[in-house]
Amino acid sequence: MNQNPQKINYYLECEKEIRRNAGRLPKLLLHSCCAPCSSSVLEYLSDYFDITLFYYNPNITPAEEYDKRVAELRRLVSQAHYPNPVSILEGRYDSGEFFAIACGLEDLPEGGERCAKCYRLRLEESAKTAAEGGFEYFTTTLSVSPYKNAQKLNLIGGELAEKYGVKYLLSDFKKKNGYRRSIELSAQYGLYRQNYCGCIYSARQSRAKRIENKE
Repeated sequence: MNQNPQKINYYLECEKEIRRNAGRLPKLLLHSCCAPCSSSVLEYLSDYFDITLFYYNPNITPAEEYDKRVAELRRLVSQAHYPNPVSILEGRYDSGEFFAIACGLEDLPEGGERCAKCYRLRLEESAKTAAEGGFEYFTTTLSVSPYKNAQKLNLIGGELAEKYGVKYLLSDFKKKNGYRRSIELSAQYGLYRQNYCGCIYSARQSRAKRIENKE
């Protein structure tokens, strides 16, 4: 990737890669952060890839929240109809992995260095799993959220693609109404939409904002 990252249209890059694969169905390991974000991404990509959803999110606390989100993901996949089969692979859940990389960064605002390290933690496990499983591509649903840095996600994904020898599907899934579509599909399937990203620090900030807005 020799272009200036700020000038790359990641949505168009994804479209180009899809066209390159016309007539075939490559295996894609799609890291999933939650059912709502996965809904519109699956709707978009399931025409073009043999998808395995990889649920690896050690950032989510408490454990009950983690369980609730993965259960909603399984319900979505069981109820939705996709042109090609979609399977789910659940990774290990050890919140200590997240707390280790967040150490010293606890008080940073959302979107800062702590989040970048969290992106890398989840994407690296996805890249390793994709390489071990013989997948041609890996990517993440995270970019469908307007609160996630698509440029940072794609840069990290590109670095890990080179490290593990698996292609990273460049993407910005919020484009072309991807985020709005995820809201529509969440309503259609009655999906639980959480009010914080997943970690205890985002939960605290979300709670503080709600209290501030009520004052």
